[in-house]
Amino acid sequence: MVSEAQLKANKKWNDKNKDKQRIYRYRSYARKFVRELATDDDLKELQEMIQERLDN
Repeated sequence: MVSEAQLKANKKWNDKNKDKQRIYRYRSYARKFVRELATDDDLKELQEMIQERLDN
């Protein structure tokens, strides 16, 4: 069980860090997709997209 103080601290952090939360969530989704759901074609497409991004 989480204390009332911890819940309050968590809410305060969450309210101040919406962008960080979104980044963490999207990163988690991307990793899950790559590890568990992506087909070979998906992985090749992502690889190309990543390489383009790194080159720019």
